[in-house]
Amino acid sequence: MKIAILSRDGSLYSCKRLREAAESRGHQIEIIDPLSCYMNINPAEPTVHYEGRKLDKYHAVIPRIGSAITFYGTAVLRQFEMLGSFPLNESVAITRARDKLRSLQLLAREGIDLPITGFAHSPDDTADLIALVGGAPLVVKLVEGTQGIGVVLAETRQAAESVIDAFRGLNAHILVQEYIREAQGCDIRCLVIGKRVVAAIERQAKAGEFRSNLHRGGTACKVQITEQERNIAIQAVTTLGLDIAGVDILRANRGPLVMEVNASPGLEGVETTTGLDIAGMMIDYIELRAKSGYRLKTGG
Repeated sequence: MKIAILSRDGSLYSCKRLREAAESRGHQIEIIDPLSCYMNINPAEPTVHYEGRKLDKYHAVIPRIGSAITFYGTAVLRQFEMLGSFPLNESVAITRARDKLRSLQLLAREGIDLPITGFAHSPDDTADLIALVGGAPLVVKLVEGTQGIGVVLAETRQAAESVIDAFRGLNAHILVQEYIREAQGCDIRCLVIGKRVVAAIERQAKAGEFRSNLHRGGTACKVQITEQERNIAIQAVTTLGLDIAGVDILRANRGPLVMEVNASPGLEGVETTTGLDIAGMMIDYIELRAKSGYRLKTGG
């Protein structure tokens, strides 16, 4: 098969591993910078051009699109979908997952347990917004933030009011969430491929930090997840229409809570911690799905 990876940086661990896994299975693979693509939006003959040439049809496209280029990156992916390439995560599903508010609303509509969450832009009553999620301590997030950036733990009501007022001054959308104290700075990252949890790791924040992101100094180890955690991870991914995703779960006293669904999960932390060939599993899934041909869903 001919496979394209949409990524701005082919030297990243995930891209290199996906290339290795594809080539070891005899596939042709090319890494394409989506921002360098340009497109002909033509109903008779839609095309994608790159580096001065019209790209041939790819059997499959793997989107590794950073959040900063979601708009243009998913536009390029849609064009490949129109050409009949199988996308490992459809453009509409990526857009759905990247919108934090929309994704939480969809998960809540399906009855998937989440931390109590408030959403605001310019709240008239900051104290009421804080009370909405059970008071301090609480977590305040910028909707546009990623990888732990724009996420603040406010220990007291006064601190929470100050942070919310500061974020409001940025003319930004704000999420406030209850702080799950019993999680103790840990979360579970479940890697889901094709409605199956293929790996799970527990991430622990470094001392003095509540964000467990590995690139922020957190550590990881293999973990056994419960059937309830497995089911809620699969349900979250299915709700958002994704083929592959990382689902971050908090272990609360009332049961597992979905914190976030990542449509472009990094592979390094999971592969290094578990020793599993996640990249190979992704290529195997593409082989299985792309063989049957891809038809663009309506409404995208």
